[in-house]
Amino acid sequence: MQLDWWKDGLQVNLHIRPAGFVLAAAYAIACWAARQLSLDQFYLPAGVRVAAVLLCPPRFWPYLLLGEYAYFMQMRYPMVEKYGLTWVILASASLMPAVMLVVRLHRKMMAATKTMWLISVAAASAVVVTSLNIALSELLWPIPPEMPAATGIARYIVGDFIGILTVAPLALLWARRHAEPEWTTAFRRQTLAALSLMLLLGFSAMLIPPESATAKTSVQLLMAVPAIALTCLHGWRGAAMGVPALNLIIGLTTPGPYPSSFDPASFATQQVMAIAGAALFVLGARITHYYHRYRIRDVNEKNAIKLARSSHRASEMDLRERAIHLKKLGDGIDMSLTEVVNWLKQQGHHAIATSLLHTSAVHSRQFREQASMVYPTALEQVGLYVALQAGGVREAWDLTHRVVRPQLTGDPCQLSIEVQLATYRALTDSVSLLLKHESGQIRVRARCGRFEGRSGILVTVALLDARRALSGATETLAMERLAGRILAYGGVIHCRQNRIRMVLMEGPTRTPSEVKDYSGFAPIGAAGSDNHQALT
Repeated sequence: MQLDWWKDGLQVNLHIRPAGFVLAAAYAIACWAARQLSLDQFYLPAGVRVAAVLLCPPRFWPYLLLGEYAYFMQMRYPMVEKYGLTWVILASASLMPAVMLVVRLHRKMMAATKTMWLISVAAASAVVVTSLNIALSELLWPIPPEMPAATGIARYIVGDFIGILTVAPLALLWARRHAEPEWTTAFRRQTLAALSLMLLLGFSAMLIPPESATAKTSVQLLMAVPAIALTCLHGWRGAAMGVPALNLIIGLTTPGPYPSSFDPASFATQQVMAIAGAALFVLGARITHYYHRYRIRDVNEKNAIKLARSSHRASEMDLRERAIHLKKLGDGIDMSLTEVVNWLKQQGHHAIATSLLHTSAVHSRQFREQASMVYPTALEQVGLYVALQAGGVREAWDLTHRVVRPQLTGDPCQLSIEVQLATYRALTDSVSLLLKHESGQIRVRARCGRFEGRSGILVTVALLDARRALSGATETLAMERLAGRILAYGGVIHCRQNRIRMVLMEGPTRTPSEVKDYSGFAPIGAAGSDNHQALT
């Protein structure tokens, strides 16, 4: 059974993709064109090779290998007599598989991080490809290379590494153009300004005479400043634009009449730029990483605040339904008592009818006050301040003989019902908290106002004795019970000395990190503490 395959043969399903041959041709042409712009110390085909492997799915890798072999064959076939057929075949067919293996070994790292792996892939590819090239030339050339192996390794590794950092980031940036944040106008303008400045410095370096090597190097190093600025402003995307442009301008402005030429002065600068480019990519990746973490946290906080608002709104609507039901129930009870009183009068029991009418009026008023504390329906018609002074809350405060007359300024009707209702709950809860856990008189103040174009309300619930401070337990309870509702409406809460200070704001959802102190709160509206006069 184990030898059946030897007798029956193997069945191989070969799927030929016409698009793959187009890809192979396009890759070969891209490598050839990049080679015309390259030097040994600035080798763009190495970047094209890595970029192609990163962009194409593994099912198209055989076509990339075919395109690589076609590119090398048209270039190296005339070298067969000089270097030997073995070297031409092996050196042409071994580089692409080596890069594919490097990328394959980095797949776990690529899944774990978004961009940090690119430096590792670039460095490993440059080392592996250079090592193969040097080893094959030393072993297979009839006459060993004139350049010392150490010198060749240094030159080719730097050239390949710079070529990869020039092409691969741009390819990844294009591949992720939909996954990354939108290209805003500010990003386009800043990128265009940075690239223009780099081009200006690059052309300036070209105009410097060859004998002024130090001045030329200084100008070339200045080109890194716009790339650094782009990286700091836009993270990995900034580095993916700035570093390739930096390498490309330096490489294209390097004196080189033919591809294998070498410029020692530019090579020293390129070594510095290779290290700086790698550092910028690492910096940009970290900036992008923390930016994404901040965005995720910000979105989660805003979603939590929206859920808190929705929960509060649903709870208030439920209480509103209960209050309306209680009101209808109270109306029914009052109607029934009225019928009983009328019947008693008709039967001549005037004293009992009068007593019952008086008692029912007292209990009806108390019933309605308690119903208004379940949900202040008056708030929807006449606003927060009137609801505080006309409802059961004010009656309950008066019965304690500890809450002085509230000082209310501004026009609460300029605020939404949601914010007014949240303020009502926060204010009544804070007064109840102080009544239960603190002694002495309590003062309530509220002021509607504006801060940075947003409407809001500032509420202070304090002990009348300014020399007394709230206990630590009271402050803890205040933060636990009130902070959730306050933060859900873009506000802040502070417990300082003898008072609880709260601010609630209108407008879009804001996270706690975006909330400010609102110390510049400016009053608005004309309605104030005299609103109680409307009740008389």
